[in-house]
Amino acid sequence: MTTPVCTSASAAVYPSFSSYVRARGPVLLRTARSLTANPCDAEDLLQTALTKTYLAWERIEDHRALDGYVRRALVNTRTSQWRKRKVDEFACDDLPERETVPAPDPAEHQVLRDAMWRAILRLPDRQRAMVVLRYYEDLSEAQTAELLGVSVGTVKSAVSRALSKLRDDPEIGQAA
Repeated sequence: MTTPVCTSASAAVYPSFSSYVRARGPVLLRTARSLTANPCDAEDLLQTALTKTYLAWERIEDHRALDGYVRRALVNTRTSQWRKRKVDEFACDDLPERETVPAPDPAEHQVLRDAMWRAILRLPDRQRAMVVLRYYEDLSEAQTAELLGVSVGTVKSAVSRALSKLRDDPEIGQAA
């Protein structure tokens, strides 16, 4: 972050201001970023707050409370920007039609889910256990391997074969 308010003339008049900006700038920039959605706007906001702080530097009695002063300047400046924001509204005779995305049919979803479970039940016991632990119980490969007492490689290869069988299952293809 550059600090244009800290020119060589300002550093000569207020050497502690420039050292303050160098030391606390990154922390204050994080605060500014939390107040805006755009990182460039956050930098502008911080520069404005630091300018206000620089102008009030002689009046600030307790320099241990500078962070609070700058944070208050950040919040106040952001609030002022928000209030000044111009919102254009245009009246029109017709309301635009909303694009409707057809909702998925719950019955079709249930048919697919039932077909999937029947296909899973047709898998060999070991593959079925691994698929259920990996994808329905959301366990990692390592957790599945530990639970079943096999290696991670065994889990990977067995799950891969099981998923291949499920992809080729004709009942799932018809339901989808």
